[in-house]
Amino acid sequence: MEEDRTESASCSSAAAEDNSPEVTVFTAKRFSIVHTIVAVAIWLGSIHLNAIIVLCAFIFLPFSRAIWVCWLLLMLMAIPIDDKDKFGRKLARYICKHACGYFPMTLHVEDYKAFDPNRSYVFGYEPHSVLPIGVVALADLTGFMPFTKVKVLASSAVFYTPLLRHIWTWLGLTPATRKNFVSLLASGYSCIIVPGGVQETFLMEHGSEMVFLNNRKGFVRVAMDMGMPLVPVFCFGQSQVYKWWKPGGELYLRFSRAIKFTPIFFWGLFGSPLPYQHPMHVVVGRPIEVKKNLQPTADEVSEVHRQFVEALKDLFERHKARVGHKDLQLKIL
Repeated sequence: MEEDRTESASCSSAAAEDNSPEVTVFTAKRFSIVHTIVAVAIWLGSIHLNAIIVLCAFIFLPFSRAIWVCWLLLMLMAIPIDDKDKFGRKLARYICKHACGYFPMTLHVEDYKAFDPNRSYVFGYEPHSVLPIGVVALADLTGFMPFTKVKVLASSAVFYTPLLRHIWTWLGLTPATRKNFVSLLASGYSCIIVPGGVQETFLMEHGSEMVFLNNRKGFVRVAMDMGMPLVPVFCFGQSQVYKWWKPGGELYLRFSRAIKFTPIFFWGLFGSPLPYQHPMHVVVGRPIEVKKNLQPTADEVSEVHRQFVEALKDLFERHKARVGHKDLQLKIL
């Protein structure tokens, strides 16, 4: 993994201000623009590819053949995926190597030495934004963090989307169920979760960062059940890589909850799925040690949750000026 890291990023350390710990910084390297755009297009363009395939099928093919195309896509929704497939992991490695330099993406880790490669951690990542694409900085194939087993817990809707489900599974995403969460931690995986989820996307606003966290305690309870450290993570700049529009209202929220994702109109360069090249800074805080407690009381869960929320707030305030967002405000709901 060390070899991958030297190929895809440069590493440096800097002493933070106000008695904060030393921050280790990994800055993604820029490779060939062709490879970079291809990697980003495969990674994020697959979201729109299904609609393009269906549209083109009905425009350019006879109706009967267009129906067959739709059936093929439906089959791709159900065919099991091997997350360790050699071709898939090779493609995922290609995406991780080249896509981070597109924005570019920089990872800032407080107290890097506090992370033990032989332990599992629960990373609470914020914000969700249109897509929480900054999580790729924490992926095992990216090689910035000292872990070889990392999974990202994502909405189950992702895994019913043809083509997208294949690519994102190979990148390390898995359905965000409690059963999956517990099983992965028990198997030695570190897990990344975006606590705000669908609700956070529904509430997000232009010009500020919105985090829906005050009533999201399930991930804290799992960390307590397993005795795994909690790690606050915030991504600056992620909310600027896409422009977006969404409807509002209670009906829209209920529909979003029912289908487990928030339908939203978003676009990047020239109206395409390619995001704008806006620098992203993913900041990782120090681990919060959590004692194993198989039957925590509501008050005990609330106390650990409070510690996490305060750590996330402090992380945001400590780094926002340093990464170029000194006037940005964080709203926690």
